[in-house]
Amino acid sequence: MPAMSIDAPRLFLITPPIVEAASFAPQLAAALGAAGVACVLLRTQTRDPGEAKKIIKALAPIAQERDVAVLVEGDPQLAVRAGADGCHVEAGAEALQSALSTLKPDRIVGAGALQTRDAAMTAGETGVDYLMFGGPDHLEEHDSVLERVAWWAEIFNIPCVAYAQALSEVADFAAAGADFIALSDAVFADPRGSGAAMAEVAATLASLSEKAH
Repeated sequence: MPAMSIDAPRLFLITPPIVEAASFAPQLAAALGAAGVACVLLRTQTRDPGEAKKIIKALAPIAQERDVAVLVEGDPQLAVRAGADGCHVEAGAEALQSALSTLKPDRIVGAGALQTRDAAMTAGETGVDYLMFGGPDHLEEHDSVLERVAWWAEIFNIPCVAYAQALSEVADFAAAGADFIALSDAVFADPRGSGAAMAEVAATLASLSEKAH
């Protein structure tokens, strides 16, 4: 396995599908307060654009006030209307091009649901800001995601995000060269609370960074 780069990966939080903002806000604030996070993908349960906008607009400032980028899922128009920083796209080439034409160059566009090397390379040629391997809706074997992360990190310059299903996977992805590590249920379903889970992740990355130096 490649040696860990000197720069530790940054953290990318993916929320569970949010039903309403008020009850979720404390979990989000606790997670963001416990570790440095680069980006949050805010997912909503509702498919109603107006309701989704309300939820995003209520929660986005919790992240943005900490200089954390806020992304929405699959809807570039919602990203603009809700004041988000970008959009995460998993619906294929046409949806990705639509998001790029709507949001670039001012906002972030990332691509997920990339389960083959060919899919990753095709998405990487479009001008996206990052690629995500694995994801809460695309659960794969850890070793499969790890293999693609290591391959991508070694060859390509576009940042890659590795989705960790468990906190125990963070160290592997860091060692493989992931630029970002994404976490969802591993944080928000942790019985200790989201803050405690993120504190553990921060400690893991700090320890790896010390060893790398």
